[in-house]
Amino acid sequence: MLCTTTTQLIGQTPVMSIAVPDRDTTLVLKIEKNNPGGSMKDRMARSMVLAALEDGRLSPGGTIVESSSGNTGIGLALSALEFGLRFIAVVDHHAAPDKIRMMRALGAEIRYVEGDFREDEVAVVERQRLAAQLGAQLPGALFMNQSDNPANPEGYAGFVDELMAQLPNGIDAFVGCVGTGGSMTGIAQRLKRHNPAVRTIAVEPAGSIVFGKPGHPYYQSGTGTPAGDKVGKVLDYGCIDEGVQVTDTQAFETARYIARRKGLLVGGSSGGTIYKALEFIAAGKLFGTVVTPVADGGEKYLGSVFDGDWMAKRGLLDPAITAQLDAWLAAKACAA
Repeated sequence: MLCTTTTQLIGQTPVMSIAVPDRDTTLVLKIEKNNPGGSMKDRMARSMVLAALEDGRLSPGGTIVESSSGNTGIGLALSALEFGLRFIAVVDHHAAPDKIRMMRALGAEIRYVEGDFREDEVAVVERQRLAAQLGAQLPGALFMNQSDNPANPEGYAGFVDELMAQLPNGIDAFVGCVGTGGSMTGIAQRLKRHNPAVRTIAVEPAGSIVFGKPGHPYYQSGTGTPAGDKVGKVLDYGCIDEGVQVTDTQAFETARYIARRKGLLVGGSSGGTIYKALEFIAAGKLFGTVVTPVADGGEKYLGSVFDGDWMAKRGLLDPAITAQLDAWLAAKACAA
């Protein structure tokens, strides 16, 4: 298909398999960083904009306002360009600087929240408050509110359709991040419609409150729900078989490992889902074809996750994780 807009490039992302030795299991990565905005959030961003235009909540020439750690904002900036809309991204200090630069490059207006926050503290409550305020005050503006927007999970229908075509022998398990719950809900619900036996594992950062554990600050960006915030209305716990936590160190060291061993730059949260998928496989809890998305690319985290000094200063380096990953994968080569 000859595309005429950038958002028409969303989807049809490739898959790459990693054989797990001594197990009748293959870990399949769906490379969502190949979307034009560099993440799987491009899918839901366009879905939310289209839904708002269709039902009249947003008019041509209007303004989109959203709280974002970066990837949703990049996706919304792309859709705003396609439909002739203004976009204001409400961000905090926790957003990766390169994500902010990408949004600005695409014409987004950036509003930082004010307040004294720790470096590893996500100021999502204040972001949501300011975004809602701007959406209510500005003429022709709409606060997208991805956490409660039903068009968020609807945006992942294409993701599942693609997987069904790419993996015709079936999918046995899906391991994904959970933040607002949009991607996990949209993907898990549809996978279970195809096959109710599919195991769905949702991964949140240690310190997130999605599954009822005590909250504390964490560095993983764009995933989880920090203490003080509410779990989004889009999250359907009923389609999740198990919710688990991954530490910043496990997530980031795995991302660095995948770069060094497989030549693939994945973001920190994707490192977390890969770590948990391999842990479950090694424990015999998942088998067959196990899918996890590369939600975004490591190119956005070269100054943090992939910077040894940054990691060391925060006590996030742990060579034992590399040894564990080597043991799980036994240096097997990935198959294209």
